[in-house]
Amino acid sequence: MRRTDPEDHGPVRYGPPLPGDGLPVLPELTAVVAAAAGRTEAEPVGGGSALLDAACGWFTRRGLPAGPDRVAAAPGAPALLLALTAALGGDVLVPRPCAAWWAPYARLLGRPVFHVATPAECGGVPDPYALLETVRRVRAEGGDPRLLVLSVADDPTATVAPPEVLHETVEAAVGEGLHLVSDETWRDTLHRPHDTVLLSPAEMLPDRVTVVSDLAGALLPVGWPAAVARFPANGHGDGLHARVLDVLTALGARVAAPVAAAAVHSLSEPAAVTARVAAAVGLHARVAAAVQAAVVAAGALARPPQAGRHLYADLGPLRPALSGHGVGDAQELEDFLTVRLGMPAPGGHRFGDDLGALRVRLSTGPLLGGTDAERAECLTSAAPLDLPHVHRALNTVRSVFDDLRDDAQRREPPR
Repeated sequence: MRRTDPEDHGPVRYGPPLPGDGLPVLPELTAVVAAAAGRTEAEPVGGGSALLDAACGWFTRRGLPAGPDRVAAAPGAPALLLALTAALGGDVLVPRPCAAWWAPYARLLGRPVFHVATPAECGGVPDPYALLETVRRVRAEGGDPRLLVLSVADDPTATVAPPEVLHETVEAAVGEGLHLVSDETWRDTLHRPHDTVLLSPAEMLPDRVTVVSDLAGALLPVGWPAAVARFPANGHGDGLHARVLDVLTALGARVAAPVAAAAVHSLSEPAAVTARVAAAVGLHARVAAAVQAAVVAAGALARPPQAGRHLYADLGPLRPALSGHGVGDAQELEDFLTVRLGMPAPGGHRFGDDLGALRVRLSTGPLLGGTDAERAECLTSAAPLDLPHVHRALNTVRSVFDDLRDDAQRREPPR
């Protein structure tokens, strides 16, 4: 993650990567990759038959039936979003904040990107009234909005959009003729899956929604890039699928053969994979809840994390204390917390948020230990937060935020 210009902060060109799970690779997956390492033939652009069949099964088990002619694979979700943006044309709408990798690919193609405010309940999905007003304003100024990218299980906010909020937004988007790309990278990382309703926009309006999922969300390590997309089952979806394959071909965007083998195995969801996913999600949920508690106890704001391995904190209430440390915007907050926490703490400006707002994304992976042995121990412990290395890491987080709280209290004027 490259820092922005120290003088004026300049444009943010490099956002942070997806939050990694910080855990050793599942041995079963390592064996699959090793067995495929001797393959010399390239995986076809868009994915070979085994990968497409596995992706179809994965989508179908989530209530999104698909055939191989409606699915494509690529080396990471960014390649798919770039191809979709190129294929659809027009201007792009995204929520504020949004995943750090969404907007750069539209800008790379010379497409204007418009950020839309999110509702109070969640991130990842634009407020429907703000969406309508943004579309009206863009068109009045001669723009051509065609694509809305959203996420029901969100990075960076770690929230899940309630179905009623999502329904209103989808209705508004479709009424304006927008095509929706639903980033469902984090859908399998719900912290309380039995208490959280996750509904895909493709279930509401299958004819106007393309679903994209990066397998780094739950199934593969971040360093093994692979993602899948599901297209609408109609003429529009046929044309879009073909154009996306054209773009992927021009880019040479093929999934590496050993990674494709691992993706096939993971998407098929054998018992070892599902057990690891469940254990990892439960572990990160507990750590994220502890970090959120530390943030809130210090007087800052953070919605309870519902998915993923991160949370989004607003340190605006601690601005007086932070100003004493020379922190006045998100870039300075990023620098300050990265040093004190000893781990990356990307500012909200990396996600399209206001530079002046004191917001950061905090990830849970770096808190699980410094060695594979320590991180593996977290998976098998009945009380992972009590392990010495995790306890120390969380104490560091609490100490940093407690110090800011104490500084803020000292700066309060006497009553």
